[in-house]
Amino acid sequence: MRRKDREVTDPVKIREIITACDCCRLGLCDGERAYIVPMDFGFTEQDGRYAFYFHSAKEGRKLDLIRRTGWAAFELDRGHALVEGEKACAYSARYQCVMGGGPVTLLETAEEKRAGLTAIMAHLTGRDGWTFGDAALEAVSVLRLEAEELTCKIHE
Repeated sequence: MRRKDREVTDPVKIREIITACDCCRLGLCDGERAYIVPMDFGFTEQDGRYAFYFHSAKEGRKLDLIRRTGWAAFELDRGHALVEGEKACAYSARYQCVMGGGPVTLLETAEEKRAGLTAIMAHLTGRDGWTFGDAALEAVSVLRLEAEELTCKIHE
């Protein structure tokens, strides 16, 4: 990270920012072009390592690219605000963001899918105790991204 003065390494602050975000953008490679898709998400954290979960249709461009590359970048952000200046070059912006990347896989078993969907619903609603029937699990793809790279930045 170029601006070390804006880097956040405090795990509590990083988790706070991730928890407050409502959209995660996945960045996928499609040949020589980038493909970015905004997604609802859930996450788990263990010993400072994050896994992000996403749900998807059973087919489509996103899944084709994931199957082909097995890797994705991600970006979450919040707290955008314009900081005015006296002249154009003095303007700036406030924000908080978390970025990274890692291997992304399609979950196969009903147990894995349930765990991923539970994480998504807990993040979206703030509630636990969700149940998912076999037909619902069969009808959806659930993706897990293991964040091997993760950085956090704040400009206040």
